[in-house]
Amino acid sequence: MNRVLETWKAIGQESLNLPNFLTLVRILLIPVFVIVFVEPTPDQSWIAAVIFVVAAVTDLLDGYIARRTGQVTNLGKLLDPIADKLLVLSALILLVNIDRVSALVAILVIARELAVTGIRAIAAGERLILAAESTGKYKMALQVVAIVLLILEGTGLAEFGNLHLAGTVTLYLSLVLGYLSGGQYVWSFWKQVVAKGF
Repeated sequence: MNRVLETWKAIGQESLNLPNFLTLVRILLIPVFVIVFVEPTPDQSWIAAVIFVVAAVTDLLDGYIARRTGQVTNLGKLLDPIADKLLVLSALILLVNIDRVSALVAILVIARELAVTGIRAIAAGERLILAAESTGKYKMALQVVAIVLLILEGTGLAEFGNLHLAGTVTLYLSLVLGYLSGGQYVWSFWKQVVAKGF
């Protein structure tokens, strides 16, 4: 019992830093985003886009600050990817609901995220390290751009061109990069498994 309490105390102490606070803010913004965008009007679409961008910016900041200041924690490593996936998948599901994203594309994105999360969980259990790939970071950036464009489609910004087409093409590009980075995770995992003789 004392060991459990000591573990929770250690987690609590390490979680009291700015990067983890930003990650928590991102998680708390997700239900706000969902409430605003579940039945979007033009005004709500603007608000939802702003909320989504703010949440995405916290993703850039928390990792940068954590690495720059040496505040990388186990809690941050756990929460950061979960927050990213919840944010993107929530947005995609809502966009499917209003016919701005194909259900097939959303399913492919969700399948990729579940597969990579599963591989990383198995690797962590075997004490294998799967470093984040730059391809995955580009994928996330393209996803954010695509989702913002598709959200703003409902605001009447026709003078800026076909936002639906631009958002859809960007989302397809992010899907390709997502599967490329997923393949890199699988290859890295396989090489380490073979090297350790599991």
